[in-house]
Amino acid sequence: MMDLHTLLPELVPKAVAWAEVQSERILRCGVSLTPHGIALARGVGVYRPELVRVELVPQLPLPDDPLLQQVALAAGLLGPDMVGLTLGYGIFIVQGHANDRLVSHELRHVHQYETFGSISGFMPVYLAQIAEFGYEAAPLERDAREHEAHAV
Repeated sequence: MMDLHTLLPELVPKAVAWAEVQSERILRCGVSLTPHGIALARGVGVYRPELVRVELVPQLPLPDDPLLQQVALAAGLLGPDMVGLTLGYGIFIVQGHANDRLVSHELRHVHQYETFGSISGFMPVYLAQIAEFGYEAAPLERDAREHEAHAV
């Protein structure tokens, strides 16, 4: 097993660069939130829901960089079981998985990005939490789960 703490100084700049490119793609190709989506966003604290874009994809993209891809898969950040990914104001959702629970979870991550000010502000903190606590127990992930809408 790789030591994620040791790799963070190398990984964070790569992760930020990849996330920024992917976010730009989503902002270009994604769709705005519906009125219901805007209500969900406001309910989880998003300051600027009008900036959010969602792109439905067949699967979440993987980084081209071999080390970044390996770490993302090993840490559970990406992979076949993941169906949502938030990068700034952009959200990828795997086709067939959009529901209020997932969307509200991802929108809470948008709020977190807003709180940290940018992808480059959020990503070092988020990855450090994944390294220290693991994906499921990372405080930012726990916060997102606590803000999931449970209405059907």
